[in-house]
Amino acid sequence: MNEFELKKNNQLEKKDKSSIGSWDSKIVKLCGKVNKKKNYYTTSSCSGRVVLLKESEKKARDLFLFRKHGKISFQELKKALEKTEYKGLVYFKQEPCILHVACFSLDDAQDLVNKAKLAGWKRSGIMSIKRNMIELLSTEQLSFPIMDNGSILVSDNFLKLVVKESNKKLEKVWKKISRLKELI
Repeated sequence: MNEFELKKNNQLEKKDKSSIGSWDSKIVKLCGKVNKKKNYYTTSSCSGRVVLLKESEKKARDLFLFRKHGKISFQELKKALEKTEYKGLVYFKQEPCILHVACFSLDDAQDLVNKAKLAGWKRSGIMSIKRNMIELLSTEQLSFPIMDNGSILVSDNFLKLVVKESNKKLEKVWKKISRLKELI
């Protein structure tokens, strides 16, 4: 077994350390297809999500006030905001799909980046030449402050628009995941 195969086996045998504890259902088939290829393995993934997040300079597990890897409703968002007791600045974020993949060679990395770009993952590229690591990233996202000092900063009509736009963007993201799966 070569060094790449050893790293791949070690990575794929690891317990899921994500904060949700499992792969997103919308991206699991794409990850499975990538991991079946001998020259690739995934190291992290997200199919896109909606979050309410405490403002912070540092990454920490307790920053999430709400998180969903799927479409949201106005009622879900409103309820999550109303039950938030945090008194600092809170951000709404609808984030795109992202996938990190280790590749056997630089040519393999470039090939997968090219396929991702064909599938619409516009912000995709090689992160590390030393490790042949790539980041595949889509562009559909929203981010803005939504609460401060315990008060919602926007109207219900604005929240309804945000829900509608976020759900549209998530649908676009999921189509890109399917297109990439077809191209691999």
